Amino acid sequence: MNGTVGIGFRRDLANEIINGNINPGFIEFAPENWMEMGGYWGKVRRKAAEQYPVTCHGLSLSLGSPEELDWNFIEQLKKFLDENNVRIYSEHLSYTKSANAHLYDLLPIPFREDAIQHVAERIRKVQDYLERPIAIENVSYYTPVAAEMDEATFVKSILEEAGCQLLLDVNNVYVNAFNHGYDAKEFISKLPLNKVAYIHMAGHEQVESDLIIDTHSEAIIDPVYKLFEWTIGQMKPVPVLLERDFNFPEIPEMNREMDQLQNIIYKHWEVNHEAKA
Repeated sequence: MNGTVGIGFRRDLANEIINGNINPGFIEFAPENWMEMGGYWGKVRRKAAEQYPVTCHGLSLSLGSPEELDWNFIEQLKKFLDENNVRIYSEHLSYTKSANAHLYDLLPIPFREDAIQHVAERIRKVQDYLERPIAIENVSYYTPVAAEMDEATFVKSILEEAGCQLLLDVNNVYVNAFNHGYDAKEFISKLPLNKVAYIHMAGHEQVESDLIIDTHSEAIIDPVYKLFEWTIGQMKPVPVLLERDFNFPEIPEMNREMDQLQNIIYKHWEVNHEAKA
């Protein structure tokens, strides 16, 4: 998969992907949306997993939550990852639950030493149970919470303490750099890029002169492509995923966006132009 461009497997795109009208190098499941699903959509999921290499990007592990990990969920997750021959499993460096209430948002974890120890311990426990590494994603956030250090130091420290991998979301870096007034390339330079398992690319929406919202519903803009090109020039080949969750364009436009990412990859990484796996 290294050096190929994948796409998030959404129901609106499922038939187009399976029929080859969209032909990614790999697909990504949100496991919570597919676990223990039978019937028609269970068959679709199995067919897609047989046809393409698979990664998974979780939504509800809630690494930053104060309460105990949900081991019933993690047991179901392990079964799903194993059954679908998932190559990479990733999760958000955030929290989504508090007092057993699902918040349905990716909330930021305080950039603090005690949070590093808390999150790293939870990651190690889950990795041990799943018998595979987790790639944690740098998330977009709109206000820091009780920060004692900068974001790059926080992320790097968790990677080192937990012995996990990184899912580098280039668009999230761009969004945070714009909203919080820091240099995106400097942020990326501080990260251990040798720990990157794969990259996410997506679109966003600028809603105010000083505010960008990470939406996954718009086309990637030129400055994010440029940041992506600079980033991959600093690191070894990894898979790259186009995230599009809704507001899907016509298929030719989606293919053009994937092709644009692939062409940038070909400029900087020595990868097989024909290989899909």
